[in-house]
Amino acid sequence: MSLVRLNIKGISYSQTQNGAYALILNEVDGDRKLPIVIGAFEAQSIAIALEKEIRPPRPLTHDLFKNFADRFDIVVKQVIIHKLVDGVFYSSLICERDKIEEIIDARTSDAIALALRFNAPIFTYKNILDKAGIYLKVNPKKEDESEESQDSILVDDLIADEVEASMPKEDYKGKTLTELKKLLDEAVNNEDYEKAARIRDEISKRQ
Repeated sequence: MSLVRLNIKGISYSQTQNGAYALILNEVDGDRKLPIVIGAFEAQSIAIALEKEIRPPRPLTHDLFKNFADRFDIVVKQVIIHKLVDGVFYSSLICERDKIEEIIDARTSDAIALALRFNAPIFTYKNILDKAGIYLKVNPKKEDESEESQDSILVDDLIADEVEASMPKEDYKGKTLTELKKLLDEAVNNEDYEKAARIRDEISKRQ
């Protein structure tokens, strides 16, 4: 399977999912975008890494990982988003130490936060981009201006609306409590904590 390189287009706040953000990855040699739902903490960590000029007074978790890796000569060479199951993206960190390569499983949001800190490229497989990639109807002139200026990490309202409309919406109102609890267990097992929070909220409403 062929790999497709991605870069970070921006971060969009989700209007329909409380406390969630959509990280938008852009196909380097194409026009497709890959939106990935991430939590607020991961969004903040990615935003800080993108800004460069923002320096938190104490190391964030991803900064700590980077400092730890530097101390022991571990390098993250690249990140690969290698699997998509039930809307959840799975990623791997390709690491190297003493010329020995290791593959470490990671949540996609964590993997990308680390890729930024190591200046490591981000890839996905073509079949994943074919399945989950979207085309955003953005004014070409506006697109060029935003790429040149890079004034803000948050994408503009037009892109945010397009992403929001393209993301799958899950309706839990028609599920029974038993079904919801099963979905909650699955979400936790898949480490999809944002989805788990939404299911938990629906369960709370009924109790």
